[in-house]
Amino acid sequence: MAEVSEQTGLTARGRAIAALTAPGGPFEIAPAEVRGIPMRVFTGGPQTLREVVESSRGFGDRDCLVYEDQRWTFEEHYRIVAGLARRLAESYGLSKGNRVAIAARNYPEWSMAFWAIQAAGLVAVPLNAWWTGLELEYALRDSGARVLFADGERVETLRPHLPELGLTTVIEIRGDREHVLGVEHWEDVLAALPADASLPEVAVTPEDDATILYTSGTTGRPKGAVGSHRNHCTNIMCTALAGVAGQFVAAGGPPPPPEPGAPQPGGLSTFPLFHIAGITGLCAGAALGTKLALMYKWDPVKAVELIRRERLSSVSGVPTVMRSLLEAAASEPEAAGSLVSMAMGGAPIPPEIIRRVDRQFASAVAPADGYGLTETTSAVVVNAGEDYVTHPDSVGTCVPVADVRVADPASLEDVPEGEIGELWFRGPHVVRGYWNNPKATAEAFIDGWFRTGDLGHVTDGWVYVVDRIKDVVIRGGENVYCAEVEAALFEHPGVADAAVIGLPHRSLGEEVAAVVTPAEGATLTAEELRAHVGERLAAFKVPTHVLISAEPLPRTATGKVLKRDLRKETMARMEGTHA
Repeated sequence: MAEVSEQTGLTARGRAIAALTAPGGPFEIAPAEVRGIPMRVFTGGPQTLREVVESSRGFGDRDCLVYEDQRWTFEEHYRIVAGLARRLAESYGLSKGNRVAIAARNYPEWSMAFWAIQAAGLVAVPLNAWWTGLELEYALRDSGARVLFADGERVETLRPHLPELGLTTVIEIRGDREHVLGVEHWEDVLAALPADASLPEVAVTPEDDATILYTSGTTGRPKGAVGSHRNHCTNIMCTALAGVAGQFVAAGGPPPPPEPGAPQPGGLSTFPLFHIAGITGLCAGAALGTKLALMYKWDPVKAVELIRRERLSSVSGVPTVMRSLLEAAASEPEAAGSLVSMAMGGAPIPPEIIRRVDRQFASAVAPADGYGLTETTSAVVVNAGEDYVTHPDSVGTCVPVADVRVADPASLEDVPEGEIGELWFRGPHVVRGYWNNPKATAEAFIDGWFRTGDLGHVTDGWVYVVDRIKDVVIRGGENVYCAEVEAALFEHPGVADAAVIGLPHRSLGEEVAAVVTPAEGATLTAEELRAHVGERLAAFKVPTHVLISAEPLPRTATGKVLKRDLRKETMARMEGTHA
C-alpha cells in the first residue's frame, strides 16, 4: 500500500512534493498575481521558452534528438534554431507576436522550427497533421499565420489552398523537392543559415503568447487555445518536479546528484508533437537535457528496439499505444530494462493497464497518468508511482500550483466534497482564452477558472473523472466532437437525421459510431456515408460504424437526442448482429 503520513495525511510522494516546493526548496512556490488573478507560481526555473532555448546550449554534445539513424546534439540543435530564428525575423520580416504554423509528422525538424519560433518571440501554431486541406486552411486563416513549416504530405494536401492563403513563405520539410510556387525547401533554407548565428534581439515576457493550439469545438469549428510562456514554463517545472519527487521517494529523502558518468536520461514520446502532450515532452527535454527519440509512425516492435538501442528511461503515449508496447515487450523484458517511467494520458486509462505495468516490470517502472486539457497546458492533476498502483481509478491529485473546484453545471455553485459536479481548474497552467473567440472564452473562463466540461468529484484530495458534459468521443487520445461529424453527415442530401456517439473499444478507448435516418425516398449505405464524411474531415473522425435506421432517433420533449438511450440501443443492435 502507498505509505501515508499519519501526521499530514500525505502519501510519501505528497510529502516529497511538499518538501521540494517549500520556501528555499528547489521548486519553491510563492503567491503571485497573474493577469489580475491570485495564484501560486514557481519562483525559479525558466520564465520564458526563449530562456529554455538559451540554456539548452549548455548541454553541448549530449544527444538532443534521435530519429531513425540520425541524431543531433544540443549544440547542433541550438545552431540551427538560432540561424532559423534570425531568418524568420530578418528575411521574412516577422516581428514579436506574429504567428508561424507547423504542420508535419514527428520529424526532428518540427523541434527546430518550434524552438526557432520561440527564440524569435513569435507565436507557434501547431496544426493537426491528420486534418484535411479544408481544416488546415481554416486554422491558417483564423490564426493569421504568416509562415508555414510543412512536411511533403501536408504541402500536397494544402496545394489547392496555398495561392489564397497569403503566406509569406512555406518551408517544406522532407518533401520531394518538386517546384511549387511560394514553397522553399528545408535543405536550401538550412544551407543558407550562418553557422555562428546568435538569437535575434527581442524582449519576451512570461505573459507573452507562445502558442495557439487548436482544439475541436462543439460547434464544429476548432478553437485556438492561446498559451503563454508562463503556461508552458509552469508545465516544464511540474514535469521536472514529478521526476524529482519520484527520485525523492526512492531515495527516502533528497536524491543525490547524478554521477558524472551517469547515462543521459532519454524519452520516447509517441504523442504527436502538435498535441499539448507532445509539446510537454519537447519542452521538458530541452529544459532538462533529455534525449528525445522520435518515430515516423507507431510500431511497438520498433519502439522496443529503440528503447533497447538508446537505453531510454521513459516512454509516454495514449493507453492504446502503451498497451501494445507492453505486449511487445512481454517476450523480451530485458529490452526495456532501462525504463523507469511510463506515462499515459489523452484518454481514459483502464486500471488493469496500471496493474499490468507494475506486474510486468516488477514495480521497477513507475506508471503515471496526467489529467489535463489543451486549455490547462497539459496535466493539472497527476497520479504516479505507488500512488497510482493503489489508486488506479483516480486521475490523481492537483499539481501544487493548481486549484480545483467542483461546481454544479447549472447553478455554478460549489457542491459538497465527494459529490459529482463539473471540474474547474485555476492556476498558472490555464491559458488566457481562445484566439479571436470572445464568446467561447467568456463561456469557458470565469475569474481565472477554466470549466473543463468533465463531470467528476474530489474525495480526500483525490480527483475522479466520471463522465463528460461535452458531447465528445475520445478515440485513441483524439477528441472527436459529435457535432462536427453530425454537421458533415447532414451535408449529405439523403440524410434526414443523424446522431454520433462513442462506443467502447478495447484498445482505442472509444470508437465513433453514427446512427442515421434516411430522407424520404433516399437509399443510403454505410460505405457511402463514411466516404462522404472522409472527404470533409480527418480520417480519425470518420465513423467506424454507421447504422441506418428507419426509426426516428430517441429525443426529449425539447428535441434533444437521448444519446445514452441511443448508445444502449446501438450496442444491443450490434451485439445482435454479431450473435
